[in-house]
Amino acid sequence: MSLPHAILTALLEKPSSGLELTRRFDRSIGYFWSATHQQIYRELGKLDAEGLIRALPSEQPARGQKKAYEVLPAGRAELARWTAASQDPKPHRDAMLLRLRAAAVVGTAGLEDDLRRHRELHERQLGEYREIERRDFPPGKDGREDRLRHLVLRAGIDLETFWTQWLDRALAEFARLPDADQPERPGARDT
Repeated sequence: MSLPHAILTALLEKPSSGLELTRRFDRSIGYFWSATHQQIYRELGKLDAEGLIRALPSEQPARGQKKAYEVLPAGRAELARWTAASQDPKPHRDAMLLRLRAAAVVGTAGLEDDLRRHRELHERQLGEYREIERRDFPPGKDGREDRLRHLVLRAGIDLETFWTQWLDRALAEFARLPDADQPERPGARDT
Protein backbone atom coordinates (compact mmCIF):
# COMPACT_ATOMS: atom_id res chain seq x y z
CA MET A 1 0.00 0.00 0.00
CA SER A 2 1.17 3.50 -0.59
CA LEU A 3 0.37 6.75 1.10
CA PRO A 4 -1.15 8.36 -2.03
CA HIS A 5 -3.66 5.51 -2.26
CA ALA A 6 -4.47 5.73 1.45
CA ILE A 7 -5.15 9.45 1.03
CA LEU A 8 -7.28 8.89 -2.08
CA THR A 9 -9.29 6.28 -0.16
CA ALA A 10 -9.83 8.63 2.78
CA LEU A 11 -10.83 11.53 0.53
CA LEU A 12 -13.29 9.39 -1.41
CA GLU A 13 -14.88 8.39 1.86
CA LYS A 14 -15.13 12.07 2.84
CA PRO A 15 -13.61 15.24 1.33
CA SER A 16 -11.35 16.70 4.03
CA SER A 17 -8.74 19.27 4.86
CA GLY A 18 -5.18 18.19 5.58
CA LEU A 19 -5.80 18.60 9.31
CA GLU A 20 -8.98 16.53 9.16
CA LEU A 21 -7.10 13.86 7.18
CA THR A 22 -4.33 13.63 9.76
CA ARG A 23 -6.93 13.24 12.50
CA ARG A 24 -8.73 10.54 10.52
CA PHE A 25 -5.42 8.75 9.94
CA ASP A 26 -4.81 8.83 13.69
CA ARG A 27 -8.23 7.25 14.31
CA SER A 28 -8.59 4.73 11.50
CA ILE A 29 -6.27 4.24 8.52
CA GLY A 30 -3.28 4.89 10.76
CA TYR A 31 -3.90 1.59 12.51
CA PHE A 32 -2.61 -0.24 9.45
CA TRP A 33 -0.89 2.47 7.36
CA SER A 34 0.78 5.18 9.38
CA ALA A 35 1.96 8.54 8.14
CA THR A 36 3.18 11.70 9.78
CA HIS A 37 1.29 14.94 9.37
CA GLN A 38 4.14 16.28 7.22
CA GLN A 39 3.96 13.24 4.92
CA ILE A 40 0.21 13.70 4.48
CA TYR A 41 0.51 17.40 3.64
CA ARG A 42 3.39 16.76 1.23
CA GLU A 43 1.41 14.01 -0.50
CA LEU A 44 -1.67 16.23 -0.79
CA GLY A 45 0.46 18.73 -2.72
CA LYS A 46 1.73 16.00 -5.06
CA LEU A 47 -1.74 14.56 -5.67
CA ASP A 48 -3.06 18.04 -6.41
CA ALA A 49 -0.18 18.74 -8.82
CA GLU A 50 -0.83 15.41 -10.60
CA GLY A 51 -4.50 16.31 -11.09
CA LEU A 52 -5.78 13.46 -8.91
CA ILE A 53 -7.36 15.72 -6.28
CA ARG A 54 -8.29 19.37 -6.03
CA ALA A 55 -8.89 21.89 -3.31
CA LEU A 56 -12.56 22.68 -2.95
CA PRO A 57 -13.44 26.30 -3.61
CA SER A 58 -13.52 28.31 -0.42
CA GLU A 59 -16.41 30.63 0.35
CA GLN A 60 -14.10 33.20 1.91
CA PRO A 61 -10.50 32.88 0.76
CA ALA A 62 -8.19 33.88 3.57
CA ARG A 63 -4.50 33.48 4.26
CA GLY A 64 -3.84 30.41 6.38
CA GLN A 65 -7.35 29.01 5.91
CA LYS A 66 -7.43 25.24 5.69
CA LYS A 67 -8.17 23.79 2.26
CA ALA A 68 -10.57 20.90 1.89
CA TYR A 69 -9.75 18.41 -0.87
CA GLU A 70 -11.81 16.10 -3.02
CA VAL A 71 -10.84 13.32 -5.42
CA LEU A 72 -11.11 14.04 -9.15
CA PRO A 73 -12.13 11.38 -11.70
CA ALA A 74 -8.44 10.73 -12.50
CA GLY A 75 -7.82 10.05 -8.80
CA ARG A 76 -10.73 7.62 -8.60
CA ALA A 77 -9.43 5.85 -11.72
CA GLU A 78 -5.93 5.61 -10.22
CA LEU A 79 -7.29 4.16 -6.98
CA ALA A 80 -9.42 1.65 -8.93
CA ARG A 81 -6.39 0.67 -11.03
CA TRP A 82 -4.24 0.20 -7.93
CA THR A 83 -6.97 -1.74 -6.09
CA ALA A 84 -7.34 -4.19 -8.99
CA ALA A 85 -3.58 -4.67 -9.53
CA SER A 86 -1.91 -7.82 -8.28
CA GLN A 87 0.62 -7.40 -5.48
CA ASP A 88 2.80 -9.93 -3.71
CA PRO A 89 2.80 -9.99 0.09
CA LYS A 90 5.68 -8.12 1.71
CA PRO A 91 8.12 -10.03 3.92
CA HIS A 92 7.40 -9.45 7.59
CA ARG A 93 10.07 -7.42 9.38
CA ASP A 94 9.94 -7.15 13.15
CA ALA A 95 12.76 -5.89 15.33
CA MET A 96 11.59 -8.00 18.30
CA LEU A 97 12.07 -11.20 16.33
CA LEU A 98 15.54 -10.10 15.27
CA ARG A 99 16.35 -9.15 18.89
CA LEU A 100 15.33 -12.63 20.04
CA ARG A 101 17.60 -14.17 17.43
CA ALA A 102 20.45 -11.91 18.59
CA ALA A 103 19.75 -12.83 22.22
CA ALA A 104 20.74 -16.41 21.42
CA VAL A 105 24.31 -15.20 20.91
CA VAL A 106 24.65 -12.16 23.20
CA GLY A 107 22.30 -12.96 26.08
CA THR A 108 18.81 -11.90 27.03
CA ALA A 109 19.44 -9.10 29.54
CA GLY A 110 16.50 -6.70 29.51
CA LEU A 111 14.62 -8.56 26.82
CA GLU A 112 12.08 -10.29 29.05
CA ASP A 113 10.89 -6.96 30.45
CA ASP A 114 10.46 -5.63 26.92
CA LEU A 115 8.53 -8.75 25.93
CA ARG A 116 6.16 -8.04 28.82
CA ARG A 117 5.84 -4.41 27.71
CA HIS A 118 5.06 -5.53 24.15
CA ARG A 119 2.49 -7.96 25.52
CA GLU A 120 0.75 -5.12 27.36
CA LEU A 121 0.82 -2.88 24.28
CA HIS A 122 -0.67 -5.59 22.06
CA GLU A 123 -3.32 -6.39 24.67
CA ARG A 124 -4.26 -2.70 24.85
CA GLN A 125 -4.48 -2.45 21.05
CA LEU A 126 -6.59 -5.60 20.93
CA GLY A 127 -8.97 -4.06 23.46
CA GLU A 128 -9.21 -0.88 21.39
CA TYR A 129 -9.97 -2.85 18.22
CA ARG A 130 -12.64 -4.87 20.00
CA GLU A 131 -14.23 -1.68 21.29
CA ILE A 132 -14.27 -0.24 17.74
CA GLU A 133 -15.86 -3.46 16.52
CA ARG A 134 -18.52 -3.32 19.23
CA ARG A 135 -19.24 0.35 18.55
CA ASP A 136 -19.01 0.48 14.74
CA PHE A 137 -20.13 -2.98 13.63
CA PRO A 138 -23.23 -4.04 15.56
CA PRO A 139 -25.22 -7.05 14.33
CA GLY A 140 -27.15 -6.22 11.18
CA LYS A 141 -24.70 -3.62 9.92
CA ASP A 142 -23.73 -5.61 6.86
CA GLY A 143 -23.75 -3.33 3.83
CA ARG A 144 -20.97 -3.88 1.29
CA GLU A 145 -18.79 -1.00 2.56
CA ASP A 146 -19.37 -1.97 6.19
CA ARG A 147 -18.43 -5.59 5.53
CA LEU A 148 -15.17 -4.61 3.82
CA ARG A 149 -14.26 -2.13 6.58
CA HIS A 150 -15.08 -4.77 9.19
CA LEU A 151 -12.84 -7.23 7.37
CA VAL A 152 -9.92 -4.79 7.73
CA LEU A 153 -10.68 -4.38 11.43
CA ARG A 154 -10.87 -8.17 11.84
CA ALA A 155 -7.36 -8.41 10.39
CA GLY A 156 -6.18 -6.07 13.14
CA ILE A 157 -8.02 -8.08 15.80
CA ASP A 158 -6.58 -11.34 14.50
CA LEU A 159 -3.03 -9.92 14.34
CA GLU A 160 -3.22 -8.54 17.88
CA THR A 161 -4.64 -11.87 19.08
CA PHE A 162 -1.72 -13.65 17.40
CA TRP A 163 0.85 -11.32 19.00
CA THR A 164 -0.62 -11.59 22.51
CA GLN A 165 -0.70 -15.39 22.27
CA TRP A 166 2.80 -15.55 20.78
CA LEU A 167 4.19 -13.23 23.47
CA ASP A 168 2.57 -15.43 26.14
CA ARG A 169 4.43 -18.37 24.58
CA ALA A 170 7.69 -16.41 24.42
CA LEU A 171 7.41 -15.37 28.07
CA ALA A 172 6.68 -18.97 29.10
CA GLU A 173 9.80 -20.03 27.19
CA PHE A 174 11.85 -17.35 28.94
CA ALA A 175 10.68 -18.75 32.28
CA ARG A 176 12.12 -22.16 31.28
CA LEU A 177 15.50 -20.90 30.06
CA PRO A 178 18.34 -22.28 32.22
CA ASP A 179 20.26 -19.00 32.48
CA ALA A 180 18.47 -16.25 30.64
CA ASP A 181 21.35 -13.75 30.73
CA GLN A 182 24.00 -15.95 29.16
CA PRO A 183 24.38 -16.59 25.43
CA GLU A 184 24.17 -20.12 24.14
CA ARG A 185 27.52 -21.86 23.49
CA PRO A 186 28.91 -20.98 20.04
CA GLY A 187 28.05 -23.62 17.47
CA ALA A 188 25.38 -25.19 19.67
CA ARG A 189 22.73 -24.46 17.08
CA ASP A 190 22.96 -23.04 13.56
CA THR A 191 19.28 -22.46 12.77
